[in-house]
Amino acid sequence: MSSSGDAGAKPSRAGRDLRAAIGVGVGLALVVIASLVFVRQAFVLVVAAAVAVATVELAGALKNSGGVRVALVPVLVGGQAVVWLSWPFGRAGALSAFVVTMLACLFWRFREGSDGYLRDVTASVFAVAYVPLLASFAAMLVVPEDGAFRVVCFVLGVVLSDTGGYIAGVLLGKHPMAPKISPKKSWEGFAGSMIAGTVGGALSLTFFVDGLWWQGVLFGAALVVTSTAGDLVESLIKRDLGIKDMGTLLPGHGGLMDRMDSLLPSAAVGWLLLQLFVPA
Repeated sequence: MSSSGDAGAKPSRAGRDLRAAIGVGVGLALVVIASLVFVRQAFVLVVAAAVAVATVELAGALKNSGGVRVALVPVLVGGQAVVWLSWPFGRAGALSAFVVTMLACLFWRFREGSDGYLRDVTASVFAVAYVPLLASFAAMLVVPEDGAFRVVCFVLGVVLSDTGGYIAGVLLGKHPMAPKISPKKSWEGFAGSMIAGTVGGALSLTFFVDGLWWQGVLFGAALVVTSTAGDLVESLIKRDLGIKDMGTLLPGHGGLMDRMDSLLPSAAVGWLLLQLFVPA
């Protein structure tokens, strides 16, 4: 993931201000852990807050760099509805809120006329699907009695994928994985992600949610693939817009959206696999 550290900071070989990135990462982890330890449903609030900030960052990047006008009011309000309704009503609540929000985006744009209508409406619907709809699966993870442990399995899988890939990429990376999208990503780094992710998945599903070790291996491997793909998707968006980061909120990481790129698709896949392997 690209960084936007201070001018005086020395980035690592992977392009990050490592000390700032570690500090921010630890801080975010503590917020998640605190929400799960005291009242696990508080994690939904963490997800909702992250969705709001990331949505604003994405809309700002689209407007400032691409001239695309996201219908921010319905996207923000509808995005919160998608997340919060997924808690008591599951997929039906999230999908219903998404459909209503999509319609609101179509109607909200009427006042701006026909110039750029399709472009702006498409971007608005994309923003709702990309951020709050995918994030709602993370909120749904916490609903069952063992929901806190399900969230831990999901977050740990993504973190281990990122960490394993970072270490292997820095130490061994020689063969670019997608040079036209993210030049610093290497196949060696992907292998490091896969090793860390599958081992972590096997251990976390076995000890936290009574899953089988082979299910954990598949779970970890799937999260590695979706984490990597999610990172590449956002890299493509940023390259298309001609920007380095979505924001500057998090030192060493860029914006919050830059930190959520691998988490969003992984939340959906993680929820689906946990529902399959360890039904609530």
